[in-house]
Amino acid sequence: MAEIVVLGAGLSGTTMALEMVLHTRKEDHVTLIGQGHHYQFVPSNPWVAVGWRQRADVEVDLTDVTRRKKIRMIDVGAKRVHPAENRVELENGEMVTYDYLIVATGPELAFDEIPGFGPEGHTESICQLAHAERARTAFEAFCKKPGPAIFGAVQGASCFGPAYEFAMIVETELRKRRLRDRVPMTFVTSEPYVGHLGLDGVGNTKDLLEGEFRDRHIKFITSARVKEVRPGTMLVEEIAEDGSVRKTHELPFAYSVMMPAFRGVAAVRGLEKLVNPRGFVIVDEHQRNPTYPNVFGIGVGIAIPPVGSTPVPVGVPKTGFMIESMVTATANNIGTLLRGGTPGARATWNAVCLADFGDGGVAFVAQPQIPPRNVNWASSGTWVHLAKIGFEKYFMRKVRTGTNEPFYERFMLKQLHIAKLKETN
Repeated sequence: MAEIVVLGAGLSGTTMALEMVLHTRKEDHVTLIGQGHHYQFVPSNPWVAVGWRQRADVEVDLTDVTRRKKIRMIDVGAKRVHPAENRVELENGEMVTYDYLIVATGPELAFDEIPGFGPEGHTESICQLAHAERARTAFEAFCKKPGPAIFGAVQGASCFGPAYEFAMIVETELRKRRLRDRVPMTFVTSEPYVGHLGLDGVGNTKDLLEGEFRDRHIKFITSARVKEVRPGTMLVEEIAEDGSVRKTHELPFAYSVMMPAFRGVAAVRGLEKLVNPRGFVIVDEHQRNPTYPNVFGIGVGIAIPPVGSTPVPVGVPKTGFMIESMVTATANNIGTLLRGGTPGARATWNAVCLADFGDGGVAFVAQPQIPPRNVNWASSGTWVHLAKIGFEKYFMRKVRTGTNEPFYERFMLKQLHIAKLKETN
């Protein structure tokens, strides 16, 4: 009998637990540890922040799902992982022992690295559902007294898609409310160019996204380092190729949402040889930690080096399909180990991504995600918005029903095809 523990009940952890039960033996147990018993569909947070979705639309109670799948659910967060002792210490002091551990926690949001940044400072966030709800309250207040708005991603950020999405979604909503002419908008990003996305671009994302900004009258600042956020003012430095400060800006704002840098969660941060200095789990090509071979890492919380040198630090995103490919490889590898075999499955690390802009969007496919690539394609249109809606419905149904089958990429590509046909007709 083996105890398999999945740490984290977000996108990667929930899908990991559901898929893991397909690869266990009758005598094995799967445990899912999360902070609470609700799964939240984070990709819909930009819609929540402008009132296009409510909490009930994007949240699933995992109690019944895990019971039906015979997954033990623990809704108490982890305080510390003790890899040398094969146990997880919970925040309530209890210990959970394991034979195999999958770290799927996602990241900690490093708002504190910039003075005045984040929900505890002077900007809003869409990284968590509670943050998105707060951002919506702030947005409604902003609409009553419009002014300049700033969106984007700070130094060290790795999740750029939602930053572009939210800037465009807000722009779309402001036009609907006939307020756009009263809101100067600026996109501030650590990327060396618009559309870099932490991936050195995909297809012609640079031209597509710059074109969107110009069409929507959104100014942009690249290679940007946010020094400080004060009430109503953001201090930004533009960094030259040699690392010097090329230009400084004091940008006024009445509303701002910026993506933060990520770091590993406190439960694993600082554990030598398990994580890197930033706290991300070190894994090999089989998602397995080299020092602790019964510990696997998946999702946003694993260590991936940047695609290249940039004037301002830029991380690599972990997109939905990339994460599901990690889940599938890990489930296969642990299943092989349970039966005395040698792990051989590898994640494909392809990216199939939909960035919704409210009335259109940009889609891209990168196979593999990190260049050089076999497929390097991007396109735009109203059909992307339709495809994103279709994917949200699919994934929420997948979690609510406890569907185990991994077919993220096949579904996403099908959605791209169907939605584009709808637009053409």
